[in-house]
Amino acid sequence: MLPIHLAAYYPIYRAKAFKLHGVHSPFIFDLYHNVILHDGFYVDYGNVEALRSELLQDETQLEVTDFGAGPKAGKQKKRLVKDIARSSAKPEKYGQLLFRLVNHFQPDTIFDLGTSLGITTSYLASARRKGKVYTFEGCPNIAQLAQQNFKKLGLNHVQLVLGNLNVTLQKQVEQVQQLDFVFFDGNHRYEPTMRYFNLCLTKSHEYSVFVIDDLYWSAEMKRAWQEIKKHPKVLQTVDLFYVGLVFFRTSQPKENFTLYF
Repeated sequence: MLPIHLAAYYPIYRAKAFKLHGVHSPFIFDLYHNVILHDGFYVDYGNVEALRSELLQDETQLEVTDFGAGPKAGKQKKRLVKDIARSSAKPEKYGQLLFRLVNHFQPDTIFDLGTSLGITTSYLASARRKGKVYTFEGCPNIAQLAQQNFKKLGLNHVQLVLGNLNVTLQKQVEQVQQLDFVFFDGNHRYEPTMRYFNLCLTKSHEYSVFVIDDLYWSAEMKRAWQEIKKHPKVLQTVDLFYVGLVFFRTSQPKENFTLYF
């Protein structure tokens, strides 16, 4: 069942969404057929989902600092690990989509803007063990647990960047040569989303892949997504409802796709 705040937008998405026969771009057609809709199994899926199952039963209480959107941002409160896992981690379907995207494009430098307990980061990192994954988390206690989770899965190429994303992202962007893959899940408001996007854009290149999370989470996120699609450097986008894919390929015409997923 869709969350209430998304239910009003889903019929509009479905009315616009193509299936495979409606895609005429060879690049997007191949991506949709071989990556997005791929239904095969990878061993790493089982490893990450076993971790998720473990976290969903963990009744450890953590002192949590929230740096995200909403009126509670910046406040501290106690939360159970299992509740954080239930509310913050990307669903299995979308974690595995991110895995397939990284596995397909094989990026060397990956940014994950929003670690939480590390489930989504683990999907990204498992797909590219020869790359470097930077994941950003504001809460020290959650970051410590995420580090333990990466160790369990043998993901030694993950570097966790601790601190407020408003400060840490710029510093880390300055230190990398280029950004090959970025997952934007750090804030669900218009201004921070666009600021993070434009900052990462300074290190993008023709074959970069940006993934925007929760396109319809709020009116501000809808506005950000519309602005991203119109950006002159953005040449192809794919709206999958919960996430949006952004490409910069000059060999392809500028097009925006809404695809059923």
